[in-house]
Amino acid sequence: MGMKVKIGSLILQNPIITASGTFGYNTEYKDFMDLTKIGALITKGITLHPRQGNPQPRIKEVPNGMINSIGLENVGIHKFVEEKLPVLKENNITFIVNIAGESLEEYKQIAKICENNQLNAIELNLSCPNVEKGCLEFGKDEETICRLICSVREVFTGTLIVKLGTNVSFPEKIAWAVQKAGGDAISAINTVKAMNININSDYKGYKFIKGGLSGKCIKPIALNFIYEIRQHTDLPIIGMGGINNLNDILEFIAVGADAIQIGTGTFTQPDISEKLADELNDFMETRGYNSIKELADSLR
Repeated sequence: MGMKVKIGSLILQNPIITASGTFGYNTEYKDFMDLTKIGALITKGITLHPRQGNPQPRIKEVPNGMINSIGLENVGIHKFVEEKLPVLKENNITFIVNIAGESLEEYKQIAKICENNQLNAIELNLSCPNVEKGCLEFGKDEETICRLICSVREVFTGTLIVKLGTNVSFPEKIAWAVQKAGGDAISAINTVKAMNININSDYKGYKFIKGGLSGKCIKPIALNFIYEIRQHTDLPIIGMGGINNLNDILEFIAVGADAIQIGTGTFTQPDISEKLADELNDFMETRGYNSIKELADSLR
């Protein structure tokens, strides 16, 4: 087995995945790393129609992290299939398409297009905090999540990953709802709702940016969230939130993650995903672990 990880029907060569919104659509990072050396990349969030995203300012660096308010800017599913998908296939890149909608019907329409184009895996974004409609509102309660997943399952037969955030009262109930409704895996956590205020600005009043907080500062929140939901679901969990080194990966595996996603760390170290895949492989060989499961068992 080595470092292989099974997520639904998707078999990844290693558990290192790049997070949605931080790695572009396909080969944007090819000049920095070998894209075939990681488990998979997840595309930018794709919506039914093209989106311009939110007005500036969109990004603010904060201590040990950043706030983003991109607003799911993207080309839309039709242009993605026409222009971005062929590049992924030509370069033999393992990928997962992140999709977002403003209604249950939009999620279903996008998923059907993915099915028709023989896409193997999608990640349902049910937790983006920086759009006015959709995403976050669908990830707050069990009933809505069940309805959405069941609706998508009517038209999509591939691996279905559900991306959750922390803006819920009972994470364990949400995780169980994902499993009950037919999800194949959970990815967590999405960015955390946050705000930055600049009281020294010349702008009349307070100048602020409001959006999703990511980076090292949210790692303790992510670890706790994953630990809580692991007690209530057998589904594979893909953990994320402030991962920057090998020790971070081991911590996420220790609390229940089967694979990990790297997001904000990519902005400061464009080749971090490939490097961490190599470091994890070296660590396992040195310690004599024959599989990720063996590694996980030793940490838990």
